[in-house]
Amino acid sequence: MNYPHLLEPITIGTTTLRNRVVMGSMHTGLEDAFWNLPKLAAYFAERAKGGAGLIVTGGYSPNIRGHLKPLGSTMSNSLHAARHRLVTDAVHEHDGRIALQILHAGRYGYTPYSVSASNRKSPITPFRPTALSTKGVDRTATDFARSARLAQKAGYDGIEIMGSEGYLINQFLAARTNDRTDKWGGSAQKRMLFPLEIVRRTRELVGPDFLIGYRISLLDLVEGGQTWEETVELAKLLEAAGVDLLNTGIGWHEARVPTIITQVPPGAWRDYTARLKPEVDIAVCASNRINTPEMAESILAEGGADLVSMARPFLADPELVNKAAAGRADEINTCIACNQACLDHIFSNKMSSCLVNPRACRETTLILGPTRSRKRVAVVGAGPAGLSAAVSAAERGFATTLFEKSASLGGQFRLAMEVPGKEDFRETLRFYTRRLEVLGVDVRLSTEATADALAGFDEVIVSTGVTPRIPSFPGVDHAKVVRYDQVLDGSVQVGRRVAVIGAGGIGVDVSHFLTHSEGDLDDWMAHWGVGDPSLHRGGLTEKKPRTSPREVWLLQRKTTAIGRGLAKTSGWAHRAVLKDSGVHLVPGVSYDRVDDAGLHITVTSTSGGVTHEVLEVDHVVLCAGQESVRGLYDDLAGTDSVADGLHLIGGADIAAELDAKRAIAQGTRTVAAL
Repeated sequence: MNYPHLLEPITIGTTTLRNRVVMGSMHTGLEDAFWNLPKLAAYFAERAKGGAGLIVTGGYSPNIRGHLKPLGSTMSNSLHAARHRLVTDAVHEHDGRIALQILHAGRYGYTPYSVSASNRKSPITPFRPTALSTKGVDRTATDFARSARLAQKAGYDGIEIMGSEGYLINQFLAARTNDRTDKWGGSAQKRMLFPLEIVRRTRELVGPDFLIGYRISLLDLVEGGQTWEETVELAKLLEAAGVDLLNTGIGWHEARVPTIITQVPPGAWRDYTARLKPEVDIAVCASNRINTPEMAESILAEGGADLVSMARPFLADPELVNKAAAGRADEINTCIACNQACLDHIFSNKMSSCLVNPRACRETTLILGPTRSRKRVAVVGAGPAGLSAAVSAAERGFATTLFEKSASLGGQFRLAMEVPGKEDFRETLRFYTRRLEVLGVDVRLSTEATADALAGFDEVIVSTGVTPRIPSFPGVDHAKVVRYDQVLDGSVQVGRRVAVIGAGGIGVDVSHFLTHSEGDLDDWMAHWGVGDPSLHRGGLTEKKPRTSPREVWLLQRKTTAIGRGLAKTSGWAHRAVLKDSGVHLVPGVSYDRVDDAGLHITVTSTSGGVTHEVLEVDHVVLCAGQESVRGLYDDLAGTDSVADGLHLIGGADIAAELDAKRAIAQGTRTVAAL
C-alpha cells in the first residue's frame, strides 16, 4: 500500500504535521525523575526519526496533588520547563512535533494526598481521596493552564489535556464520582464546567498559535458514566473553548470491559470515533487497538477520523511510519497488545519496555551497534529467544546461521497464536521471518545441530526451548491423557468434557481455547456488555451469556484462587472469560489416577475439608509446566572448541512458565554483549 491518507500532511490550528500518525501517550517510568530525561529524549528522538507526525508524552501532573505516584512526573515550575528543552530539542532535530500530556490522577493517584471531585475511593488504589473544595477546583483549573504555559516555554508544540480513562477530569464529568452540590457538580452541564474552564484558561495563557489537544472519553464503560449526548455536547463546548484536536479514549481503568489487551479485536472502537467526527469541525483522532498502517489507512480513507493514534506500536517499532512510507510494511515489528512489558511494568512500578522490542525505553543502554568483528555466530533453536538472537546478531554484522530441527520457525509462539485473542502473535513470526530474509541469515530448517555441525563457529547460542513436563501419577500414560501442545497444534481433537491439569498461563490459555466459540465484533461486544451509549449510560449494558462447546475443569494443586499469578493488567479479563464460559475452577487438587472412568481427584478446601471425586471426562490435558531441553548445551559445555563462546538462553535456560518477554530480551542482550 502507498498509504496516501496516512502519509498526508495536516494542519491543526496553526501547527502542520508531516503525516496523520500520532504516537499516543504512554507512561514509561522515564518521566518521573529528571536524571532520566536524557533517556527520555533518546526514546522520543528515535520515534521522531522514525516518522511519527505528532508525539504525545506520558502524563505530567499540573501540581503535587495530581501525582500518579509519590514524586511522580510533574510540570509545575520553570525548572521543570528548562530541563525539558533536552526532550523537545531532540524531537525537533528530526523534524518531529511533540505535545506534553497534562494529567491529574485524581482518585487514581497512588498517594495518600490524592484529591478528587468527591471522596469516593477508587477500586484500583488503596487511598481514599480528599474532595477538592470549591476554591481548590478553581486553583486546579488554573494549575492546568500554567502547566500548559510551562510546556510552551519548554519548547513543546502543544499540549494534550487528559480528560479520559477515569482520571480527575473524567471524575468530574461522571455522576459516578461527582456528587458535588456547588457550581462544579449537580447536573451534566455543571460537571462539564471543570474541563471547559481548564481549556479557556489554557488558551488565554498560551495564545492562539499553540496546539491544544483534549483526550475525550467516548465510552466510560462504567456505571454512572456519561451518555452519548453528554459526550457530544462536551465535544462541541470544548471546540468553542479553544481545543484544536480531540483525541479519543475508551473506558476507565476500573471498567469491567478490556479496551486494549490482545483479546480485544483490532479496530474494535473505530466506529465510535467515526460517530463523533461529524459533530465537530476540529480534527478528531482515532485510538485504541490500532496496530498496523493498513488499519490506520482504512480508518482515514473511510472518513472515520482525521488522524490515528498508535501508542504501543511505537514501542514495538520506532520506524513504523518510515517503513510504511518506504514500501517496507512487511518489515514492521507489530505490537501484539500483550501488555507484558509496558503496562504490566508501569502498574508494578517498573520501567516500561516492549516484549517484541526490548530496546524500547533502553535506547541508551541496550545498543546493537555494528561491529567490525568477523565472528561466525550459530543460533540453535528458532523459538522467540533464538529468533531474537539471530536477528540481533545479523543486525550487528555477524555472519549468522540459524539451526531449527523442525520444519518451521516459531517454537512455542506457534502454539500461543492458536489461542483465541492471540492471533496477532502471527505478526511477530512474520516480522522475524522477513527480517531473517532481509539480513541474509543462513536459516537451516529441518536441521538438528550437532557438535560437528557447530565446529568452527566463534559463538554458539543455544535456545533449544522446552518440552512439556509430564507429572507423575497413576494412569498418566492412559489414552485419555494428552499434552497441551498436542491440543493447540491440532494433532489431538479432545472430547466435550475435559479436565485441564495446571492453572498457570498455559492452563488458562488452553481452557480458553477449549471453550471458545467463533463470533464477530458484535458478539465480542455483547459478551462483554458493551452497548449503544445513546441507549445505555457509559456504553455499559448486561453481558450476553457465552455458550461453550465443552465442559471444562481447570485444576491446580495450590489452594489459592486460580489465576492469581496472571498478568496484572490482563489477568482479570482472562479470569472473567473463564467464569463467563462456565469453566469449573478447582484449587487444592491432588491427582489420584486416570482410568476408563475418568480423572480421580482429591480436593482439599482452604478450611481443611477433603473430598474425593471422579471427573467423568473424555480427555485430561497436561499443562503442568515445562522442562528445559539442554542436552546439546551440556554436550558442548564439555568440549574445548566453543566453551568460551557458548551461551544458553530462553526456555533452555529457564523453563518456568513460557516467558517470551524474558526470552526475547535475553536473546537481544546476549548478542549486544558479544
